[in-house]
Amino acid sequence: MTLLTLITEPWPDYGLVDSGHGRKLERYGRFRFIRPEPQAMWAPASANWEADGDFIGASDEDGGGKWHLSRDVPRGGWHMRWEDVRFTAQNTPFRHLAFFPDMAPQWEWMRDRTAEGDEVMNLFGYTGVGTLALAAKGAKVTHVDASKKSVDAAKANAFLSDMADRPIRWMVDDAAKFTAREVRRGRRYDGIMLDPPKFGRGPNGETWRLEEGLPGLIADCRALLDANSKYLVLTVYAIRMSALAIGELLQQAMADLGGTVEVGEMAVREEARGLLLPTAIFARWRRD
Repeated sequence: MTLLTLITEPWPDYGLVDSGHGRKLERYGRFRFIRPEPQAMWAPASANWEADGDFIGASDEDGGGKWHLSRDVPRGGWHMRWEDVRFTAQNTPFRHLAFFPDMAPQWEWMRDRTAEGDEVMNLFGYTGVGTLALAAKGAKVTHVDASKKSVDAAKANAFLSDMADRPIRWMVDDAAKFTAREVRRGRRYDGIMLDPPKFGRGPNGETWRLEEGLPGLIADCRALLDANSKYLVLTVYAIRMSALAIGELLQQAMADLGGTVEVGEMAVREEARGLLLPTAIFARWRRD
């Protein structure tokens, strides 16, 4: 098992401008925003941050709080681009901007291993930037999310990227239940990516808790892969869990297929000084 740090470098539409004192300043297209960041324990490069919006977090640990935005920020969102994918960024009630820029190295890694016609599944697919990154490579993607609003946003992003006609199955469904049904149907995939939350609810009130549900979900994902499959990518945010723990889980599940398991941290490089701000942990398997 190999330990890695995956680093998101700035790109034209996104960058971590500065960070420190428990906050971070980022640019999203033509706008700049300040958000809480507990892991930014150092001092910022600059004492004076100019921004178009600031998310003021609540006192609880579950991500409550409120955006304070200038009049110039479109409440309905604005368009951004990552390579050949166009999408709408927006200030969400959950402090996010409707996509996760630190996933860029994972998208690149999967694209390098994806060929025309590959069958890929994106669980907890959110607004579909990862789905479209793979669809652009010619993959047939099954996009699963319990939120109809998120799936509708993903469809809109597909239209924005001129990929509305690509072979994408849009599924509003509980990810764990859908995956279990795919196993019973005898389906297989060339690749799977999953980005589960620490807690969530399915469309019919199903409850998801990461520590309880992840082992069974990984076992079902393994059942959808075979000796010709290429990869599985698991990312985990906002939870007290080790990369080594999810790596051992994945290594055990994939042992009979051989291949390589890599684990580690995901981070974003700050533009001001080049330091690395950690954001998530990951484990991924690839066929050698």
